[in-house]
Amino acid sequence: METHKPKEPLFRIAKRDSIVWWKAWGIRAAAILAALVFSGLVAFLLTKENPLKIYATMLDGAFGTQRRIWGLLQNLAMLLCVSVAVTPAFKMRFWNIGAEGQVLVGGLASAACMILLGDQLPNAVLLLVIAAVSILAGALWAVIPAFFRAHWQTNETLFTLMMNYIAIQLVAFFVYKWSVPKGSGQVGVINRATHAGWLPAIGKYDYLLNILIVAVITAFMYIYLKYSKHGYEIAVVGESENTARYIGIPVKKVIIRTMLISGALCGIAGMLLVSGTDHTISRDTAAGRGFTAIMVSWLAKFNPVFMVLTSFLIVFLQKGATEISTAFALNESFSEIITGIIIFFIIGCEFFIQYTVRFREKEAAK
Repeated sequence: METHKPKEPLFRIAKRDSIVWWKAWGIRAAAILAALVFSGLVAFLLTKENPLKIYATMLDGAFGTQRRIWGLLQNLAMLLCVSVAVTPAFKMRFWNIGAEGQVLVGGLASAACMILLGDQLPNAVLLLVIAAVSILAGALWAVIPAFFRAHWQTNETLFTLMMNYIAIQLVAFFVYKWSVPKGSGQVGVINRATHAGWLPAIGKYDYLLNILIVAVITAFMYIYLKYSKHGYEIAVVGESENTARYIGIPVKKVIIRTMLISGALCGIAGMLLVSGTDHTISRDTAAGRGFTAIMVSWLAKFNPVFMVLTSFLIVFLQKGATEISTAFALNESFSEIITGIIIFFIIGCEFFIQYTVRFREKEAAK
């Protein structure tokens, strides 16, 4: 009896062995171009405006004035700082979803020092205290789930996520306690008259010090992850904990140490936001950067240098889309739609970098 081979599907998806860097970036560039075309079409259907005019408005929203440029660079620096902070944990395959909370407790520590010690210490000493306490607060908030994961294999994704909600409620409690006027639910600008605990401006640029600090952190983390022994251990633990144990790497120690670093950097981000940017504290101080940083880090393949580009792209889209909503009298949902479309295309293009679609070959003529 004649047997028939099962018919091959029309196409199948196969994982690529490798792809040269210029092809990968070519795919990303094509995805961005396609996203802009599609976003322009959506914008035209909703606003009846020329898509080129809409994109010109995006550019104006990001680069139209010197103030907007510095605002963009400040937001870029803050997002980059949090993205670099979560990267060591992600490279270790420890899914730290708690950066939002770690930034908040770092900011809360800064605000507490500014409020309670602002009139008791010289400003230089106060800034050192703020830096130390903020770093410790962020590190503590990160090391708690790391300790449980290292010793009892708890789910770090859920643990770190739940820590966010505790941090938010802690901030909400102290915001109410410190609110001015009492019961208003807003702290207001802390030490407005004395500027105690405010990071100093360099020349006339209020955000330049923040940007320089984040640039140093980014360069340090690139070297740390790529060339140091600790960076090598993080990579090995991320590939296989069993392999790491076999070659003598203390896995528990690496997990806890890495999360201490991750949390400490988030604490620095909180300090920069409170002491260097907002000079106040609220539940929205982190502004979702802890979650956006996950996407930034992943898109950059956990490379701090590439994170500069991905952070810039995200911040530019946010600034530009917000300007579109303002200029054309649309609500904020429109800006989120445009941003979401473009980010969706960028994330989707990673599929074509990692995988290829192979079509069924025609059977040879008999």
